[in-house]
Amino acid sequence: MKEGVHPKYVPARVTCACGNTFVTRATVPEIRVEICSNCHPFFTGRQKIVDTAGRVERFRQRYAGHEKRQAARGGQRRGRS
Repeated sequence: MKEGVHPKYVPARVTCACGNTFVTRATVPEIRVEICSNCHPFFTGRQKIVDTAGRVERFRQRYAGHEKRQAARGGQRRGRS
């Protein structure tokens, strides 16, 4: 194998937005993440909505009337039967 082709593999400190930190190895000495295994819903069992620029709220506003219309129709779907 050629010498000097691969980057150096150094200990790296990973810092999550929730405050959790741990050490692993990577090619950069410091890594910042938004979600880690300490705060991710899959590992914690709690649901957490990460809203970026109000997208979740816009979605809820857009489709808020949809449930009301479905209930008024009796839950029937439009289109062919």
